[in-house]
Amino acid sequence: MQKTIFTITISCLVLLYSQFYSLADTTLATQPGATEQQLTQQEKETVTMLTSLLDLQKNLKEQIKQSKRKLKKSTSDAQKETLQDEISQLDMQLSGTINDFERIATGIEPALFAEKKPETFSWKDELSSLLEPAIKELKRFTIRARSKSSLKEKITELELLTGIANEAVVHLQKIIEDKPKKHVHKEVEALLPEWQNVEERLVNKLELAQRELANLRAQEVSLVESSSKSIKDFFRNRGLYLIMAIGSSIIILITCRLLYRLILKIYFGLAKKKEQRSFLIRLLHVIFQVLSIVFAVIGLFFVLYLAEDWFLLSMAIIFFLGMTWTIRQGLPRLWQQGRLMINIGSVREQERLILHGVPWHVSSINVFCKLVNPTLDMELRVPIEDLIGMASRPYNQAEPWFPCKKGDWVVVSGASRARVVSLSHEQVEVVQRGGKRITYPTETFLQACPVNLSRNFRLRVPFGVSYSLQGLVTSEVPMIMKDYLAKRMEQEGYHKSCLNLQVEFFQAGASSLDLIVLADFEGQAADICKRIERAIQKWCVECCSINDWEIPFPQLTVHQIKPEPGITS
Repeated sequence: MQKTIFTITISCLVLLYSQFYSLADTTLATQPGATEQQLTQQEKETVTMLTSLLDLQKNLKEQIKQSKRKLKKSTSDAQKETLQDEISQLDMQLSGTINDFERIATGIEPALFAEKKPETFSWKDELSSLLEPAIKELKRFTIRARSKSSLKEKITELELLTGIANEAVVHLQKIIEDKPKKHVHKEVEALLPEWQNVEERLVNKLELAQRELANLRAQEVSLVESSSKSIKDFFRNRGLYLIMAIGSSIIILITCRLLYRLILKIYFGLAKKKEQRSFLIRLLHVIFQVLSIVFAVIGLFFVLYLAEDWFLLSMAIIFFLGMTWTIRQGLPRLWQQGRLMINIGSVREQERLILHGVPWHVSSINVFCKLVNPTLDMELRVPIEDLIGMASRPYNQAEPWFPCKKGDWVVVSGASRARVVSLSHEQVEVVQRGGKRITYPTETFLQACPVNLSRNFRLRVPFGVSYSLQGLVTSEVPMIMKDYLAKRMEQEGYHKSCLNLQVEFFQAGASSLDLIVLADFEGQAADICKRIERAIQKWCVECCSINDWEIPFPQLTVHQIKPEPGITS
């Protein structure tokens, strides 16, 4: 779609530049620098060209007369057919020289005044007539280059033919000088004037083409001079109409926009408490968008029509026809976008949407949609076409928008705890204790199910005592140890962030009776959670030392079987 619009735009710019070039051509002859001496020189060259054309016409008429005499005398059908073809070609050349004489003498194209035949309606012809101004301007853009190229090719061809005709004349003269037999001499002498006329006609054509090429080269000006002149003339004439047309379109767009806001303001004056736009308001918005574009295009065409500038009008029609054709191919997507804009599509405002693996709140849907993630503190501006094929859903206010926020302490995939220093929908950067930085792609970070310690967290610290305390380990030992741990936390200042502290019997191990310390803390202590865990282990050892509780270690016990009586070892 974008490539098609780009191609149409480039074509329009090329054709507009052709206008600059053509306007420069039309004003070239009347430039202040053209002195009377130069005009007199051009008039002399014109008279010379006209004289050459008259001589060429005279030669052609004489050659036609000779060919007609030969046709009357000829008795061979093949020779008669050849002579008739030759006479037809000479007539065509004579007609061309007459037209050239009239065109050079009058300085206009006589074909413009020819009577035109009545035409029947044909949509192909009508389309051609619509494109005709643009095509003519495109041809006019290259008329000088094409004329020069055509004249150069013509001169090359005429030089070749003139040389061949000269060789033929020289060859005939040589035969006559050799004094052949009488009947041969008579036939060759009859051919000589004919080929001399051919040579003279080719020479005249060659001189005429060379003079036309010289005139074209004499009228050439520098590209900078012609461009500056043509730009001034363009903005003095067609540029003014183009600016007026574009300005009228802009005024129409602004007027429609202001009218829409006025209607919207009146409507919201009756319903200010509505948090979400209703279906009617969305439909009104789409209708105003479409109508404003339609009216702007009609206004542009209307101004160009009043100005009677058919070139600009045809260019505008071609451009919008190309736009219409492009839009036709993308009509299904436009239908989907229209449904989204009036909030009846698969994505709706004030719902939750997953994009790039991250949940987003759909704040507004328009040509550019606004997506917000409150936790990331980010806002995305997404083109509406990117939401086609996606789906949103209603959400609960308690649903999280991201597992963590900037400054939180997290544990990712069992690694050491780290502090989040940067968050976006593209990547998450964390810093471990000691300054080690790790950057995760956001989708990888979410798939790792990070543990957020900055909300609340629990420490589970196991500790074992000897089996000698078997009678007290389920009652007195946990109470004594809990009181001691609470006292020590208060001394160290950890009690302010401690939410809960429990010491319970956990299990009977192979060589010890295991207790477990359960300590819940607020998220503000997440950065020192390992320090607290080590402190709890230390306090448990201190409590055992104060109360003379034995701390066991893995032991291997060997039981010896007593020997039976009468058996010696």
